[in-house]
Amino acid sequence: MRDEMLDYRIHSFLAVCHTGSYTHAAEILHVSQPAVSQHIHQLEKYYGQTLFIKNGRGVEATPAGLILQQAFETMENDEERLKAEIRSLLPGKTLPPLCFGCTRTIADYVAPQLLALHLQHYPNEQIRMHTGNTHELVDLIDRGIIDFALIEGPFDSSKFDSATFSHEAFIGIGQAGKAPQTITDLLDKHLILREAGSGTRELFERHLAAYDVHVSDFAGVIELSSIPAIKACVAAGTGISFMYRVAVEKELSLGTLVDITPQNFAIEHNFSLIWQRGSRYNKRYLALLTSWRELYNNMR
Repeated sequence: MRDEMLDYRIHSFLAVCHTGSYTHAAEILHVSQPAVSQHIHQLEKYYGQTLFIKNGRGVEATPAGLILQQAFETMENDEERLKAEIRSLLPGKTLPPLCFGCTRTIADYVAPQLLALHLQHYPNEQIRMHTGNTHELVDLIDRGIIDFALIEGPFDSSKFDSATFSHEAFIGIGQAGKAPQTITDLLDKHLILREAGSGTRELFERHLAAYDVHVSDFAGVIELSSIPAIKACVAAGTGISFMYRVAVEKELSLGTLVDITPQNFAIEHNFSLIWQRGSRYNKRYLALLTSWRELYNNMR
């Protein structure tokens, strides 16, 4: 349970949202179940809407409840950030670290140089960077573990504010050969892909579907969670793959891998910075994005 500063009814409401149970919420908050029920009733009276309905196992939020859940979770996470900032003013304390996440392509091929340039301007700043797929990072933002994330995959724009960080080419790579006319000309190849849930995989499958093609139509499919492992397999002649050009610039320049993007399959996709919708830190995230975008453009 977090320290009390937000209205206690908000804590009760969020506990019910997270547990789906008045009883479990009361246990977590160390209060009685009637107290939790009263808190929810007071919120329902204030907003003039039913916030929970019964289901087979407990309760679930109504549409009005879901709107409040999003707003209250943002408020709760912002309160923790604000508290950390205020405490950093005490003697002997330091500013809270910059906590954010990156999807794997960004973490491996954009973040290292970007953070090096960032630290040239802010040498005393502490940084905590989490790496994961888009779904994992969205969950970390919701839980207040990270403040924002640089991602490549789709996200729920009703829950998160966002801004474009960069426009990136998404290409096919092989050991050798020329770019074919169509994606179907590659179906006799083994396809080496990231795991399900990765932004890279979702982007590729979405564009395949536009041509009525599925990954199962290829000669075979190999799933690897490591981008370096995928590149090594392609270089060894195991098969072909599709990934962001930024992840394979070195190999293309050395000639160990070649661009085999079909002529009718050119893809460009955005890397985006996302954060909780309605956060009081909105301007801070946008200012940081502007700075990082400039640094990234200068190093390309």
